[in-house]
Amino acid sequence: MNSIIPVSSSRYPAWKKCRILNAWVDDLMVEQVVDRLDEGILWTLNPDHLYHLQRNADFVEAYRQAAIVSSDSKYVYWGLKFLGRAIQSKASGSDIVPAYWRRHADNPDVRIFMLGAKPGIAEQARQRINGIAGREVVVGAHGPSMNFVNDPGETAEAIRMINECKATCLIVGLGAPKQEIWIVRNRHLMPTVKVCMGVGATIDYEAQAVVRAPQWMAQNGLEWVYRMVTEPRRYWRRYARTLEFFWLVLFDRLGLYRPPAKLGQTIAVANEVKAA
Repeated sequence: MNSIIPVSSSRYPAWKKCRILNAWVDDLMVEQVVDRLDEGILWTLNPDHLYHLQRNADFVEAYRQAAIVSSDSKYVYWGLKFLGRAIQSKASGSDIVPAYWRRHADNPDVRIFMLGAKPGIAEQARQRINGIAGREVVVGAHGPSMNFVNDPGETAEAIRMINECKATCLIVGLGAPKQEIWIVRNRHLMPTVKVCMGVGATIDYEAQAVVRAPQWMAQNGLEWVYRMVTEPRRYWRRYARTLEFFWLVLFDRLGLYRPPAKLGQTIAVANEVKAA
């Protein structure tokens, strides 16, 4: 099985996709991701995603539908390097989102809706971004309840709000795998939305409701330490369960890793990928 495959495009220089366990990561830096986000789905891969990708068939199916998968973690970046499939850099959702809205601050054809975080936080992010951009680049925001993904009525109301705003980009921060599965199941109901991103806590960061780790910690793979210290109740289970990431990457390096049989084979990617 190939573990590195080429991606060709009529509009951009060719790049590659690199396999880690049963997922593929696009070898793209933040600005290169933003260049290519004209349409389609962006997922931001981290060890917690890989934990769920060994167990959740709906999550695996959601990953099959991604146009771009970035490395949201230094550990994914280092894991790929250890496997001999190095990529240029980490490209986290919390860096891609501000790069995206800043790129389109003066583009009236781009209209963003933010869905996620605690009530009031998405609206706070909307006001902050629009204040910096000098226009209403974020046209709507909604912080749903904790039971949102299981409530058809609340889902229908969120979709109504998104469609009423005629949003072209939907940024969802509900946590994985909820946000990815929700996007895939409901995307067809939002006809004006061209770009979808699942970005976890990024809405909190954009609202400045949560402070990001210092740059030196993020660059050295210590952002998880900062999160554990500042928000232990939110993150301790996540980081405890993703310890298996290191074992699975070692198995991958030794040629012993196999995707869980009940979930099918590695997330399908054609031998030669054609980008739009």
